[in-house]
Amino acid sequence: MSARTPVVTRRGALKTALNTVLAAGAGAALLGRADPAAAAGHPGLLHTQADFDRMRSMVNAGAQPWKAGWDRLVANSHSQSTWTPNPQATIVRGGDGQNYGILYNDIHAAYQNALRWKVSGSTAHGDKARDILNAWSGTLTTVTGNADRFLAAGIYGYQFANVAEIMRGYGGFDLARFQRMMLNVFHPLNEGFLTSHNGACITNYWANWDLCNMNSILAIGVLCDRQDLIDRAVTYFKTGAGNGSIMHAIPFLHSGGLAQWQESGRDQGHTMMGVGQMGAFCEMAWNQGIDLYGYDGNRFAKACEYIARYNLSEDVPFTAYTWGTGQNCAQQTHTAISAASRGEVRPVWETVYNHYAVRRGLAMPYSAAFVAKVRPEGGGGDYGPNSGGFDQLGFGTLTHARVR
Repeated sequence: MSARTPVVTRRGALKTALNTVLAAGAGAALLGRADPAAAAGHPGLLHTQADFDRMRSMVNAGAQPWKAGWDRLVANSHSQSTWTPNPQATIVRGGDGQNYGILYNDIHAAYQNALRWKVSGSTAHGDKARDILNAWSGTLTTVTGNADRFLAAGIYGYQFANVAEIMRGYGGFDLARFQRMMLNVFHPLNEGFLTSHNGACITNYWANWDLCNMNSILAIGVLCDRQDLIDRAVTYFKTGAGNGSIMHAIPFLHSGGLAQWQESGRDQGHTMMGVGQMGAFCEMAWNQGIDLYGYDGNRFAKACEYIARYNLSEDVPFTAYTWGTGQNCAQQTHTAISAASRGEVRPVWETVYNHYAVRRGLAMPYSAAFVAKVRPEGGGGDYGPNSGGFDQLGFGTLTHARVR
């Protein structure tokens, strides 16, 4: 399929699919006009039941781009019901004895099998997702390592919680045991990082470190019906002292509807990771009736446009960015945007584009161009074997594409 396949290429099939979803009572969500509060509840993290209804109807109708997204999912080795999990009692990220690749591969296998079950109804895939979750909740007791342990707790914590949210109520899934694992193994590291930042200066760690731990706290809060955790994460997004809060993650506004990302002077791979992390946070909050996408005049949308524009090889303005590092807050400054990993492809754009441009009707020309460039988005296993290829759950073309 061409990367520039238009959003709708089979109008008859699309009309049939639309009518099917409308009849199921999910039409408002499909068209992007739903009151987000109506989606609160379960499943209520990255995907709601209305989202799954849309995916199923569009794939069954062969409508594009959903069918292309589905085909990419089915082709991924992680999505096969023959996947064998390898649960560990201790996961190490950073330092000696690293084994965290085992965890992220199993999480993505669980997620991809869960998607295949929700869209196709295949119990073989549902059983596999359940079995992976049960295997880990019955085994994992510790996430450790050097400072990178906080990345593991954040990224894999929110991803794990999302899979469990999808599988909630599935026969044989031990939700209570899984919730205990999330609260006892992942959450203490998440909260510990946001509270102390590993004993470092509050601005020492990049935005992504805060954001992944914020994501995990929010996702665990929804999974475990802990309103205090949801409130903690949302409050930090708005007013937190670290670089993951929105005013620190997006420190400068520029003319032309653009806003500079905190890591733009570092490299573009981590900057685009920021699109994925903040996009996931805003989407999960939206599905609990909280609009953070629109916070401070759609500040995040302006950052997405800035990042997309630069990574599409166009120039952007840049304001010198100074921050404190280490334990004594020694000052460092970025004086220019970084070209390192410029144009890197990560499956982060469908989520933000489909919210701002489709749900809200805002002009997002650069994000739209990046969606066209990378569509259909894949997931873990499609972007190399290293951890960066598993930082996002992906498959946004299947899961987040909407109709204007």
